[in-house]
Amino acid sequence: MNDAIDGAGHLPATAPARVGIVGGSFNPAHSGHLHISQLALDILALDAVWWLVSPQNPLKASTDMGPLQDRVAEARALAAPEPRIFVSDIERLLGTRYSVDTLNALLERYSGTRWVWIMGADNLSEVHRWKDWTRLFELVPVAVFDRPSYSFQALQGPAARQFQQHRVSRGDASALADLTPPAWMFLWSSFDPASATAIRDAQGPTKATQTRE
Repeated sequence: MNDAIDGAGHLPATAPARVGIVGGSFNPAHSGHLHISQLALDILALDAVWWLVSPQNPLKASTDMGPLQDRVAEARALAAPEPRIFVSDIERLLGTRYSVDTLNALLERYSGTRWVWIMGADNLSEVHRWKDWTRLFELVPVAVFDRPSYSFQALQGPAARQFQQHRVSRGDASALADLTPPAWMFLWSSFDPASATAIRDAQGPTKATQTRE
């Protein structure tokens, strides 16, 4: 699955029937990404999870962002033991910058696939800052995974309040991909405390910073 985009940068011709999307900078990819993806595969009964490594998150500074090719390579190395995880820089290939635009492009290209947007509670707490964020909830079902220091705040935030009436129970988890959006659920589960920020802090200056210096 990780080789579905070849060295020439081709998009895969087809996508599995039920796919979860984990978007982000992956700066760097870490065990938390892997953990949440494996939970999603099992709990949501998905065929695959796609990691979409963003060239540049519009809400984050570019100064501490590692080179895209390095972030993709590191993510692929981490995900290698799990063949159901597909890692790519699809946004670079599609020419999209915002999640909602990327999602629109995927829906158009892979019309036979049922997608689920996967995020942590930290993203739920700030998703209202994203471009056309309500549209994202209207395009595909959304699964939000617990992150202890963010979860309670996120569940009181603008996005949770906006779509409160469309929240579904964990009992429907295996059918989430088949539900008509808007439909979202919050999944309390075991968690991995890994943090990309903490990893970068421990590593010191990023390669991007070192190159400029």
